[in-house]
Amino acid sequence: MNQFKINPYKKKKVFFENLDGLRFFCFIAVYFFHSFHTEKPEILQSDIYLFITKDLFGNGNLGVNFFFVLSGFLITYLLIVEKKINGQINLKKFWIRRILRIWPLFFFCVIFGFVIFPQLKLLFGQSPNESANFLFYITFLNNFDLIKNGLPDASILGVLWSVAIEEQFYLIWPIVLYIFPIKKFWIPFSLVIISSLVFRAFNDNYMLHEYHTLSCIGDMTVGALGAWVVSEFPSIKVRIENFGKIHILSIYLLFFTIFIFRDEIFFGVYFLRVFERITIAFVILLIILEQNYAKNSYFKLSRFRTISKLGGITYGLYCLHFIGILITITLTKKLSFNNHLWQVIIFESLIALAITIIISKVSYTFFEKPFLRIKNKFSYISRD
Repeated sequence: MNQFKINPYKKKKVFFENLDGLRFFCFIAVYFFHSFHTEKPEILQSDIYLFITKDLFGNGNLGVNFFFVLSGFLITYLLIVEKKINGQINLKKFWIRRILRIWPLFFFCVIFGFVIFPQLKLLFGQSPNESANFLFYITFLNNFDLIKNGLPDASILGVLWSVAIEEQFYLIWPIVLYIFPIKKFWIPFSLVIISSLVFRAFNDNYMLHEYHTLSCIGDMTVGALGAWVVSEFPSIKVRIENFGKIHILSIYLLFFTIFIFRDEIFFGVYFLRVFERITIAFVILLIILEQNYAKNSYFKLSRFRTISKLGGITYGLYCLHFIGILITITLTKKLSFNNHLWQVIIFESLIALAITIIISKVSYTFFEKPFLRIKNKFSYISRD
């Protein structure tokens, strides 16, 4: 009997209450990875500055890896539920939902980066020097532009590479799940993960490993694999639910060890470089599964209400945080309030974070939310 068979006029409720908190911590890692800008040699050479920027948050870009695994898990889980409810995935409605969620803010950032940002630079007496290719951005291929041309002049464009990879994933993935029966999902999952490893093995290059779709797609597939396993193998789900305290502690210690010592662990050996993303993705997946299902958790992020609420606007926080950073460093430079280490490390980062939260909240409430209301009309599943 189909356990998901429901009234066709009533939406299935699926909500992982702890994922919003995880999303916020993913953003915070990326935010601090991009923070602490200074041109002062005495600050740049400070031991404290080097410790914070290199040792503590030098691997903050792993927040993007976390986002990828989260996306793969959640999207695949929801598509499995939809396929069980309706017997098949409605591709058209899926793509409409993704368009309404992703495109409005993405294209705002593209317009800001290519049109508004150069004018702001001119206003402040600087010369625009944009190397990014506009066509790559409007076709969601901008991760390849980043590989080819490096970071764009407009920093707001620089973070959009991961959104492009997710959109590429959203274009292809539902077709894969549409074609294969649920019991056979292990076939495409295995093929994608193996293909990702083969690509990395034959392209031992940091830029390709970090930004190429065929490298990053493994992260999302690992998340998808986790969603399939907990959906189809109740015995494994029960094991996750009964994780012991020592197992849970080991998972988090392993992740934080990787977060601090990623370079030392993986990058010195070719074999380890090949398996680096996949290995980290499985550790991240264990954290996601622990937060969602484990009964013996030390903490559940849903208990931290403020963090969870901020996690609900993470897309805006991620896309717009460079606006908050640029506003802050422009003001502190004008006010000569960026001459000391504590001003760069503490004051600027906290002020920029506050501005980013305000901008993102305004964006979510007045710009993104109207599109989300329309998006919900194309959903079979509600989160509450």
